[in-house]
Amino acid sequence: MSFGERLAAAVARFGPLCAGIDPHPALLAEWGLTDDADGLSRFCAAAVEALAGHVAAVKPQSAFFERHGSRGIAVLEQTLAGLAGSGTLSVLDVKRGDIGSTMDGYADAYLGVGAPLGADAVTVSPYLGFGSLEPALRAAEEAGRGLFVLARTSNPEGASVQLASVDGTTVAQSMVDGAAARNAGADPLGGVGVVVGATHDHGLELGALNGAVLAPGLGAQGATPRDVAERFAGLRGLVLPAASRSILRAGPTVSALRGAAETQRDELARALTVS
Repeated sequence: MSFGERLAAAVARFGPLCAGIDPHPALLAEWGLTDDADGLSRFCAAAVEALAGHVAAVKPQSAFFERHGSRGIAVLEQTLAGLAGSGTLSVLDVKRGDIGSTMDGYADAYLGVGAPLGADAVTVSPYLGFGSLEPALRAAEEAGRGLFVLARTSNPEGASVQLASVDGTTVAQSMVDGAAARNAGADPLGGVGVVVGATHDHGLELGALNGAVLAPGLGAQGATPRDVAERFAGLRGLVLPAASRSILRAGPTVSALRGAAETQRDELARALTVS
């Protein structure tokens, strides 16, 4: 199955939520864990047990694993392995982007068949030009994986680049258009999604995307399920809202984590159904 087919199936089965695994130092401390690879491993084991097979997708943030060096990367590998086969898709938040052989290297690491850090999908940065993503696009398609291309992010600094006008359209819209071109004709969804923050009105035309929008900002960052429903009402594809801290702060018990995720998932499903 293609990534688009698997994502559509996961959302149909588990509902529209991507739960983040962001093991930053403050959360480790809140859980009573040490800020090292051992604490990281315990944190992630609980999160995987709580979330795998209960939500459509889980999004580990690579930076919080990388800060622990090789032992942290080993925990990331274990986390991805724990999600594999559960029906819950993994979206590795790495935001990689480069040119030529360097992008080939990133594609080998995260996207190729047998990639050592292979996830069901990864986030990528297109701000060296959408065409610079070609090695990642090619590797993802060959391996049945997906990409989420940064388009209109929620951070205020992004506006100066993403809302700049080029040839009569914004840079952010050109990224959406590039993804839509790759997804043309795919059924039920193409494998190239975009990242659009849920915390503000994005101003994008998403009707031709035929893919998924990963929409961070739900919960602790301020976006509500109703905001998500309103801001992505014109989407041709599906929206995958992402929440991290609002779920993870319910820990450290597996039951509390799972309950927080299921509550968020159900609230989203109701809001999106009403819209």
